[in-house]
Amino acid sequence: MQAESIKKLRDETGYPIMVCKKALEESKGNIAKAKDYLKTYYQESVMSKKGERETKNGIVASYIHTNRKVGVLVELNCETDFVADTNEFRSLANELALQIAGMNPANAKELFVQPYIRDPAKNVEGIIRQSISALGENITVGRFVRYEI
Repeated sequence: MQAESIKKLRDETGYPIMVCKKALEESKGNIAKAKDYLKTYYQESVMSKKGERETKNGIVASYIHTNRKVGVLVELNCETDFVADTNEFRSLANELALQIAGMNPANAKELFVQPYIRDPAKNVEGIIRQSISALGENITVGRFVRYEI
């Protein structure tokens, strides 16, 4: 397997190197098929293992829109404080706060099915699942509040 292909897949998806290598092996070096493999097999495998774990750590993220008339607080939970301190986890929390500010979901269930504001081909649940796969821990949205003047 070519190291360049593994690195490219890793850079494009954020999945661990060994997972990218396995996906490329399964897809016989085809990057598009490897991405499909990651979306179906790997994410489902990780979700079945991680989905029931308790999420007792996490962070609170905030977002204030530039017009200063919309603000959001969101609680994003994970299993360990180690993951809560990563840039990837903080970035996810900020993206969720931005999503809530822009789309105004009534609850977490509605949030999960919304198209992701940065890529409408994906939904929010898919973005969270991708983060669970990449970070290796269960991630849940604890609660959120959106204020608007």
